[in-house]
Order: sequence, then C-alpha cells, then structure tokens
Amino acid sequence: LSDRIRARLTEAVQCFRGERQPAPHDTLLQGLLDDYPEGQERTAAAWRLAMAAEAMDDAAVFTIDAWCQRMLREHAFDSGNLFDEELAADEEQLRREAVQDYWRQQCYPLGGELLEAVLGVWSGLDALAQDMRGLLDQAVDPAAGQGSLADAVQAAQAERATALTDLAQGWGAQAQALRDWLDAQVAAPGAHWDGRKLAPRHYTGWLQSVIDWAAAPLDVELTLTDSARHRLSPEGLLEARKKGAPALAVPPGFEALQQLLADMARLPQLSTRLRLHAAARVLQRLAQLKRQQGTFGFADLLQRLDRALAGDNGAALRARIQAQYPVALIDEFQDTSPLQYGLFERIYRTAENDPQTALLLIGDPKQSIYGFRGADIYSYLQARTATAGRHYVLGTNYRSTQALVDAVNHWFGQAEQRGGAGAFMFRSEAGNPLPFVPVQAQGRKEVFHAAAGPVPALQLQVELDPLQTAKRAQRGFAARCAEQIVQWLNDPEAGFAAPGEALARLRPADIA
Repeated sequence: LSDRIRARLTEAVQCFRGERQPAPHDTLLQGLLDDYPEGQERTAAAWRLAMAAEAMDDAAVFTIDAWCQRMLREHAFDSGNLFDEELAADEEQLRREAVQDYWRQQCYPLGGELLEAVLGVWSGLDALAQDMRGLLDQAVDPAAGQGSLADAVQAAQAERATALTDLAQGWGAQAQALRDWLDAQVAAPGAHWDGRKLAPRHYTGWLQSVIDWAAAPLDVELTLTDSARHRLSPEGLLEARKKGAPALAVPPGFEALQQLLADMARLPQLSTRLRLHAAARVLQRLAQLKRQQGTFGFADLLQRLDRALAGDNGAALRARIQAQYPVALIDEFQDTSPLQYGLFERIYRTAENDPQTALLLIGDPKQSIYGFRGADIYSYLQARTATAGRHYVLGTNYRSTQALVDAVNHWFGQAEQRGGAGAFMFRSEAGNPLPFVPVQAQGRKEVFHAAAGPVPALQLQVELDPLQTAKRAQRGFAARCAEQIVQWLNDPEAGFAAPGEALARLRPADIA
C-alpha cells in the first residue's frame, strides 16, 4: 500500500511539473491541475507533492492490531504496558486449555437437572470450545463470571420462572373471553367475516394453547405459528373482514396478546446467562495462562490500549497519540469491531469534529463480510451518525462493465423504493441509516459474449420444486453453475468483446 501511495504521488509530481499528462479518466488529478494554475502556485504544489512522496516512509501504514502494538510499545509508561512480554500470534492452544479448565472445574461437579440444563446449551466440550471462538474476542463484563456455573443456572431458571409466572397472571380468563367474543362474532346472523381467513377450527386451538399455558406456565410452552400470531392481532382480524363490512372495534385484549408474545420473546434466556458466564471465566483463565507464560495475543493489544485510554493516564496518552498521528485514515471501515471503533473514538472523538485532528473512515457497508471475526455493521452505523453532514460518496465504478452496474442499480433500486425497510432492511420511521446509493460506470468497456450473443449481466434462476430443501437446492444450483461454466469454457465464441479489439476468449482465471 505504501508503494502504491508513493507511486500515485510521484505520478502527480510529474503532471504538475509538465512531464506527463493525466490519464483521460483521471478527473481527480486533472481537477487538481486546474485548481493550481501554471506558475508559482503549481511549482509550490509540485514541491509539496514531491516532499510527500519522499516522506512516505514516515507515514505509518498498519493493520489496527499492529498499530495498537506500536502505541503500547512507544508509550509504555502512559499505557502501563510491560516490556518483557512476547506477542503470541497463535493462541489456539492456550484458548483450548482455558476452555478445558472451565469445563472440568464447572461442569464435572454438576448432576441431574443442572447438568441437563448445561448440556442443552453445549452438548460437550467441543461444542463449548466452538461457541467460545466468537465470544472470547468480544468485550465481556467480568461480573458475568461471578459464582459457579451451578449458581448461574439456578439464578437464570429462577429469574425466568418468576417472569413467566408474572406474565401468565389472568391470561386463562382473558384468552377465554377473546374466544367467546370470536365465537359470538362468527355465529352472528349476517356475519361479515371471511370464513377462509377466520375459522373456529383454527382460532379455538390457538386460544386454547394460551389457556393451557396460563394454567401451568412453567410446564407448558406457549407456541403459536406466525400465521396464528398475525391473525390474532387487531390488524389480522380486520384483514379477515369481508370487503365492505362495517367498521368494527376489536377488543383491546388482542393488542394485549401481541404485547404478551413480545414480552415472552424478550424473556432472559438460560443460554445467554451461561454463555456469558463461560466467556467471562474462560477469559479470566486465559489471562492467567498468559501471565504465567509471559505472552499476549492480538485481541489483548486492542483491549490494553482501550483500557489505558480510559485509565488514569488516559488524557496524557490520548494527547501524545494525537500529536504523533493528528490524521488517521481507516480503510475497509465496515469490517471494524465495536472495540476497534471505540478505541479510535476515544482518541479522535468523531462527533466533536476537532479541526486540529482528522479521522477519515472509508467503507462500504454492502461489503461487511467479517461478522464471523467480530466485525459489526452497527459500529459503521454509529460512526455514520457521529459524522452526519460530513459524508462523501465515491459515485463512479471503475471496475465493472456498464451492464453490470446498471443491473445492480436496478435490482437494489427496486428494493430501496419499495415500501418497508429498504434494500438493506434498516429503514424505519426514524429514517434510513443505510440507504442504497446508485453509482455511475466508467470502467470496463468490453461485453461478455457467448455463441448466442451478449450475455445479460444478471440472470435469475428459479427453483420451482416446492418440496426442495435448502441443502438440496444449494447442491442443485451449484451443479447448474458448474454446467454453465463448462459450456462457456468449451464455447469458442465465449469471451470479452471490446470496440476495435479482437475477442478475448474466456479463461478459467476470469471466473470467480
């Protein structure tokens, strides 16, 4: 990356000195030349660009982990970092040992119902180890590990039992009253209900399940299908009215039923309490093992710098880092984790927009693909809110064909304009923090051809078998893709045609 930046600066120097002309598509460089007319201004600008190119070795280009390591090392006194520790690039063995210690210490003593509850969350040691892979890189409150695993199970069960009992109060009689109201409505002469949408054989069973659950909330699980939930809502009931039916006041009990279901969905889960307990304890044990061996890992780098910035010497450390790096640019920002963004937020305080510093965040939320290693799209949205009014969009695609850009613009544009949550499902009454923005195309001029002529940039394949499972469908579509690729590779007319150039045959390397 340093070499590419240096080469770009050198190219700009040559253009400002009149030694070459910008490329036809290079509107940025041409615009800069126009802003600095020939003479003293352009000569001074050329000198500044040349100095920037020569000083590239002074510009720090790091991964976030490596940058944190450098800050801890260079500001060891302010950060409280030890001098004699060794960075362990691979912590897998230590993590496995910490998980094994937790399983042995916390699960071996369990029996009966307590053990069954734990095995309902993790079937065994391997399942616990797999679950901890994602959690150990997150910020977990150490207080979640207080007490034993048995204590955590009992506390979670008691909390849930109390909440269920409270929610069930009065719902036996209330559900019966709703059923009686529906019975009277459907049986009334000249009823204005669509029997296909509201039938006693359906709602009787739905409401009976509520009555049964209310009688024994700790022993009976309340399960309603999505269609049952919808039909028993005020909106669902009004949809079941015949066209032209007179206005109807739906009893408030149906709205209360929807609130009950929402409250039940928010009940504390046993798995959440146990997973947090395990993560907190495993992290504590992992820290002990690292201290014994005098090592630390990549995740520790971020956590240590974050703690140092929040500690007693945080103000001094922040001032020193700002003086050293008044400007920071983070590329692929959509792949940062909450901890990573929080760290830079502590240093640069994005919302304050201090003119003495600059934090530049470059990212595309549509390319957020690293959730499996801690990246969080909500960090991007948080930064987007903090920088409102200071957003810039790269509005031209230089990599793809016009046909592909048009297809993507059309496909996502349709979803964005449709009512609801927008193309990326983030739109709400408060606005859309993640809108789809169409772009222009000024990249590849060639068109992909096959024997039958130009190939559309986007094709929709539809599986018409209603009994197809997801796994079978995936295998079937993979086979179709493979078959299509083979056909194109064996087609002598398949390739890329550009105006005034010979056909470039399709190669295996062209296929992603």
